[in-house]
Amino acid sequence: MEDDGMSDGPKLPIPGKRNILITSALPYVNSVPQLGNIIGCVLSADVYARYCRLRGYNAIYICGTNDYGTATETKATETKALVEICDKYHAIHKEVYDWFDISFDKFGRTSTPQHTQVSQAIFNNLWENQWLIEDTIQQLYCDTCKDFLADRLVEGSCPFQRCNYGSARGDQELLNPTELKVPMCKICRTTPRICDPDHRFIELPLLDDKLVKYIMGTSVTESWSKNAIQPTMTWLKEGLINGCVTRDLTWGLPGRHVKYKDKVFYVWFDAPIGYVSITSCYTSEWEKWWKNPENVELYQFMGKDDVPFHTVMFPSAQLGSGENWTVVKTISATEYLKYEGGKFSQSECFGVFGNDVKDTNIPVEVWRYYLLTIRPEVSDASFEWKDLQAKLNNKLLSLGNFVSRVLGFIAKPEPTGYGSVIPDAPGAESHLRTKILGQKVGGLVAEYVKAMEKVKLKHGLATAMLISGQGIRYWRIYKEDKTSCAVVVRTAAGFSTPSCTIVRAFHAIIFS
Repeated sequence: MEDDGMSDGPKLPIPGKRNILITSALPYVNSVPQLGNIIGCVLSADVYARYCRLRGYNAIYICGTNDYGTATETKATETKALVEICDKYHAIHKEVYDWFDISFDKFGRTSTPQHTQVSQAIFNNLWENQWLIEDTIQQLYCDTCKDFLADRLVEGSCPFQRCNYGSARGDQELLNPTELKVPMCKICRTTPRICDPDHRFIELPLLDDKLVKYIMGTSVTESWSKNAIQPTMTWLKEGLINGCVTRDLTWGLPGRHVKYKDKVFYVWFDAPIGYVSITSCYTSEWEKWWKNPENVELYQFMGKDDVPFHTVMFPSAQLGSGENWTVVKTISATEYLKYEGGKFSQSECFGVFGNDVKDTNIPVEVWRYYLLTIRPEVSDASFEWKDLQAKLNNKLLSLGNFVSRVLGFIAKPEPTGYGSVIPDAPGAESHLRTKILGQKVGGLVAEYVKAMEKVKLKHGLATAMLISGQGIRYWRIYKEDKTSCAVVVRTAAGFSTPSCTIVRAFHAIIFS
């Protein structure tokens, strides 16, 4: 659902209210999302967005597919159908997220006129403000394919003596494709040659003062997760180097300059701008969200690999453009989610992917709950089928039985039930056990809200389940104290204690 039924038209910031702009890292459109992508980005952002809406905050959640980059072009090279690939996988992503009931306000894509317009405008501002310089980089050119080769399209022997692996790829960690021994084009198997094309670079070292001031002013407020702070600080300590903004690819945004008409923007540069352009597809008044830092808080969700692009690269482009951008306030990054102790691999059919989950006949609420219980917030986690089964049987079924019994008891006709009417219970607030429940639940609700405000989703879920546990124990007393049965039933249904309203809100967040 794109608007989640919250309004008839696009939402805009409201003076005097808390306005929250939520994004999750744009997934590459060239593959089916796996469970790690879902919990690391879209589901986590969705849970927080639902929490914000239920708290009365004015929040929107923006996401979409990243249609550009070498990954997509490589996929298209294999199938010879680039636009069709993007259309096909964009639809697959949307179908998967719809099944997971992700409440986007807008789910878009980067291959739109709006994305071209916004990206080129930022590039032009950087150019005019003299933050861009010209330099060369070494790239491999295939005379047979008549094209510069993306790193992942180059194979050869590893240059390191201790390794000498014969099928190393140019995009593997610590490898530069020009360093490979006997490099070969992966497509035609011929030997490419080294060229030194001109490119545009953003002078990150000159932006260092502005960037450090921004980073220190936000990260130290504990609004960034630790796994977002650590890689960012590592980049700063090692010293920033000029970041290449253009790339020799076929599929991408043109650089909008006569000398660079045959080049496109590097994906690290224009992909984060996708949040802005997708918002501009959501509302023509997008600047009220993105150029309004005094009144809008930006929350971003991502896997740890994407952190530097959101904490260094994208803010540098924003700061260098000279405009009054809304910059990220809170970053929630996750570690890796493994599958049965191993790495998800679509090519090797290892793992559960987004388009597989509905075929399991396991309800979406169970998937949402379980993925949140294993959300890799501070360390890697692993999806385990036995663990899913255990949590379903030991936690969710107990909670489900509690809800079923309360509602079933209310629905039963008199005299064994209440005839579908919530019973009156005079003096319910002074009932001793109810007062004790209210105190316990009130404390847990406060802890739950505190955790959610700090985007500690896993702790928030655990705390909410403790709230449910209090309700389960409280329900049992109706068998022991028949005279208090009406009080118990009314309270269990959420009509006696204010905190129960938040308990019901919790269930709306987790269980849609």
